[in-house]
This record gives sequence, structure tokens and C-alpha cells, in this order.
Amino acid sequence: MPVRDKLYFASDIHLGAGGHTVTRAREDRIIRWLDMIKHDAAEVFLVGDVFDFWFEYKTVVPKGYIRFLGKLAELSDAGVKLYMFKGNHDMWMFDYFEKQFGATIISNELKIERSGKKFFIHHGDGLGPGDNFYKILKNFFRSPFCQWLFARIHPNLGVGIANNWSQHSRDTNEKKDNPKPGEQEWLVKFCREELQTNFYDYLIFGHRHLPLDIQLTPESRYINLGEWISYFSYAVFDGHELKLEYFEKQP
Repeated sequence: MPVRDKLYFASDIHLGAGGHTVTRAREDRIIRWLDMIKHDAAEVFLVGDVFDFWFEYKTVVPKGYIRFLGKLAELSDAGVKLYMFKGNHDMWMFDYFEKQFGATIISNELKIERSGKKFFIHHGDGLGPGDNFYKILKNFFRSPFCQWLFARIHPNLGVGIANNWSQHSRDTNEKKDNPKPGEQEWLVKFCREELQTNFYDYLIFGHRHLPLDIQLTPESRYINLGEWISYFSYAVFDGHELKLEYFEKQP
């Protein structure tokens, strides 16, 4: 029987973006990846923006993604530990995934140690210098008042408004957040500041939609997980080393 000893990390799947046909193809691909890793995965970290929009009403969740959700249930039933991070597109996760799959919901950063290696994991939004308007907006959207207010809107209207906002947000970020070289990349700046006071072997993020593996110090690396729109990238830790990989695609 295969040994479950690997950690897998993926981010920015954006299920729901691009219409039904496109998102179904993306869903099928992520399911094939989960099928590939289910035999040796001990823990799976989905590091935010799994959905292009997600809101849990008291008795309603967004329509669709049934094959993906079923696969998460299969992994959970097999003993794989799941972690779901809140991204800037799916920050309104509450307890649905915890109740259905035993997943741990991560609102901000997660700091863990595995096999003697220390990990800092965060979706990546709102970190580092600048983007002060978004940081204010994030605090508002995550406030109980905002969540209560949105829950008063009928899902037919609320989900439509949110999907339009998600599209606008994604288009704006693609124009504004072009990757910057080396030390100018703002998550690199954040990592260097964090390493001034705390040591980590790996600092892992999503959000930027660009697979990156940058050596910060001889002992520490910044990993960006990329996305599942065009790169289909992920990271795997085998107990010794963390590697950035590509599923059904060459880098």
C-alpha cells in the first residue's frame, strides 16, 4: 500500500471564471491532478482563490463544482488532510468545507513545521508595501457587518453582482500587478522583512499568477504557486525538498 508522506500545494484555480465550458475544463484538469496525488498525499494545501467567487449563505452555497467537491470528499474520506485558504476572490468561506470535508480553513497565514522544515504559507494578498486601498477594502469585506449585509441579498442577485466584481477585480489586477524583477517583486520584499525576525525554509504564496522559485538566502526560498488558468503549476514536498511542478504542461 502506498505511503502517504507528501505535501501538495496549489493556488488560484479560479473555478467559475471564464464561463461554464472553460471552468469545466479547468475543473476536469484539477480533478485529474487530485487523482494523481491521492495515493501519496498526506496533506493538501489549497492556497486561496480556488473559486472565482464563493459565499456561504446559511443554507445555500454557489451552484456547480460538484465533481471537484466530490473529489475533495474522496480525499478526505481516504485520510488526506485538507487546508483551504481564503483568497481575495473566495474570502467568504465559513464552515461549509470544515463540516463537509474536515478541512481546516485558513484566514491569513499558516506556519507549520514538517520533517524539520519550516513553512510560511499565505495566499499573498494584502502583504508587502503599497496597495493600501485594497488593504482597507479587504478589512471591510471580511468584517461581520459586510458579510451580514451581503447575506441579506437574494443569491440570484448577490452571486451575479459578485461574479461581475470578481471579473473586474481580476482584470484590474492583471493590469496593475505585473510581475517585477527580482528584489522589486513585492512578495519578495515581504519575505525578506519576515526573515529578519523569523526563520523559514519555505515561504509559499499564490495570488500573483506566476510560478516563481527564488532563493532568498542560502537556507530560505520564496515559492509562488502560479495558477491553473494557463500554467497548471503546483508544489510538492517529499519530506526532503520542495519542488515547483507543472501538471500536463511544460514550464
